[in-house]
Amino acid sequence: MTDRPNIQFGTDGWRAIIAEDFTFANVRACAEAVARNLIATNRADQGLVVGFDTRYGSPRFAQAVAEVVNGHGIYTHMFDVAAPTPACSFAVVDHSAANGVMITASHNSPEWNGFKVKSSDGGSATPAEIAQIEERLAEVLDGKTTDIAGKQATNTVFDVITPYIEQLHRVIDIAPIKAKPLKVVVDAMHGSGAGILPQMLADGAIEVTEIRSENNPNFPGMDQPEPIEHNLKPLSVAVIELGADVGIALDGDADRVGIVDENGRYLTTLEVFSILTDHFMGRRNERSGVACTITMSSMVDKLSAHYGAPVYRTPIGFKFVGPTMIDNSCSMGGEESGGYAFKGHVPERDGSLSGLLFLEAMVMSGKKSSELLTDLHALVGPHTFRRIDVSYEESQRTNLAKKVSSAAPATLGGLALESYDRRDGVRFNLAGGSWGVVRMSGTEPLVRIYAETPDDKTLEAVLTDLRSIMGV
Repeated sequence: MTDRPNIQFGTDGWRAIIAEDFTFANVRACAEAVARNLIATNRADQGLVVGFDTRYGSPRFAQAVAEVVNGHGIYTHMFDVAAPTPACSFAVVDHSAANGVMITASHNSPEWNGFKVKSSDGGSATPAEIAQIEERLAEVLDGKTTDIAGKQATNTVFDVITPYIEQLHRVIDIAPIKAKPLKVVVDAMHGSGAGILPQMLADGAIEVTEIRSENNPNFPGMDQPEPIEHNLKPLSVAVIELGADVGIALDGDADRVGIVDENGRYLTTLEVFSILTDHFMGRRNERSGVACTITMSSMVDKLSAHYGAPVYRTPIGFKFVGPTMIDNSCSMGGEESGGYAFKGHVPERDGSLSGLLFLEAMVMSGKKSSELLTDLHALVGPHTFRRIDVSYEESQRTNLAKKVSSAAPATLGGLALESYDRRDGVRFNLAGGSWGVVRMSGTEPLVRIYAETPDDKTLEAVLTDLRSIMGV
């Protein structure tokens, strides 16, 4: 074939710009690969869940997936409305399906869409399973035909929201949260998580206001629907103006969370996960372990040492975190991007559940959101974190990747290097629990640079040295 598409599944699925590479033809090729893999692994009779978010064309792309898979005699269950990615993950388990396909580009900017594959246990498909699908995809793109087409199967449209909310109620007791006269602002960021938290927290003493709740694939007022500080100014303003106790933001497909305290201050994703770790290990007495990526806070290690619980570090992506949670029966799992998972649910990120558990931490402790952070730092010491994303042209990729793989400084920001971790890019473990990471994004043409230190001055020094190493 000429002009063979370059479709690669990165950290979490395949993402591309709509109408350039993310076309119906390429989505159908991916669906064909999934169908062939289900047949080859003798799982076709279990069926497939197909979900979609609020982005341009997502329902139609999902329909195209179902049509291709049905043509191979594999029945499908498809969302009736746009819904969160974790609702797709749960639906796979709820329907005992072999896999799920979610049409979403998560937090990417509006011109992107994506194709995520979910495993039978509701997590991100493992690297081994993705490798199988990519092998089938190569055959499809190379024009290799098969004789595996079966009798036409059916596509059933199902209510995705009701069972998902029922599942969340099983995981967390909402009644004590609803009974507290808290004021909460939820920022849906125009994504598929709109309405979930207000519905769950209705008819109680708690008062919930939702902003940016209308579905809008343009995601106005932000570069991309990612719940990070510069995108959450409207949430901070709303919290202050309404005198709210906390603000909770969800990304475009509602698998990530962002938190703003009662003063309108954005809590970093590492602070939020560490607060939740303290809550799980301390108040909930859940100490069976934490699975987290190499870019998660060293506060987690200090908390785990304090409470006597293990920590399991992984490369970036829930395709690594989820299986590690399962293998080690962990209480929780998380990554720096704001995606956190918890026992009793699917081994996958869930922004709504994360927000509810943050509210639970406030209710059980009787503390304000800012006080939870103060208590955390009193326990593990001060920590400050920042991530810098630097875009690059495709022609620079090879050179930048070489710089990442060869970087070997003796010090960063004046802190001595203690060890390396090169499982995903490179993590530099520095004196006193500080660290820095440089890696190539698996979903976008970005170099990601991360650092965590005890104070802002040292943080800037480490970040400056990392940028100098990369020449960006």
